[in-house]
Amino acid sequence: MIRAENVSKRVQVADSELSILKEANLTIESGESVAIIGPSGSGKSTLLGLLAGLDEPSSGDIWLGGEHLNGLNEDGRAALRARLVGFVFQSFQLLPGLTALENVMMPLELRGDRKAAQVSREYLEKVGLSHRLDHYPRQLSGGEQQRVALARAFAPQPGILFADEPTGNLDAATGASVNDLLFSLNKESTTTLVLVTHEPILAQRCERRITLEAGAIVADSLEPSIA
Repeated sequence: MIRAENVSKRVQVADSELSILKEANLTIESGESVAIIGPSGSGKSTLLGLLAGLDEPSSGDIWLGGEHLNGLNEDGRAALRARLVGFVFQSFQLLPGLTALENVMMPLELRGDRKAAQVSREYLEKVGLSHRLDHYPRQLSGGEQQRVALARAFAPQPGILFADEPTGNLDAATGASVNDLLFSLNKESTTTLVLVTHEPILAQRCERRITLEAGAIVADSLEPSIA
């Protein structure tokens, strides 16, 4: 489902070049749940963004769903993400001018799904928000906003879900509840899950852990998950 070969990311800083990611090699199979872990600044979010086609590597090759990302322009990568990928971000990324229902419907409507409203209502019910369909993000708590984000991510039934610190802005109890929902929906959908987290307990719910240190993959282990 995902393959990276010798992927590096470098950025220009003043008069020098900063290496953020160094020759990463990995393969993620369909249906796997993978946690990308490591200390702050180790390159976790950079790796996730590259694998998802949100950014371009300085060198190396990436395949997403069998498509060679290096051969696609920005529009091509966006079309591939719309067809294949769901996202959940730490900052929720809901559109403030749309209701909860409209936020979930948006990706479905963009691809011309005639059942967008029906499917979106079903997923908002799954995340316990059937009573909040017409509320705007500013009227929702942080936990409720992330539940809307989960519904929006899973409603199009993506082949791959990328999650970047999905509970980083939530308190412990709310975060645990959102995590339960994330893994429940993922199990139901058999989606490939790639999760960036600094939380050991959350990482242990994944079948596989990839550890980064100073931009390099230093460990890649398959272990029984606690999910």
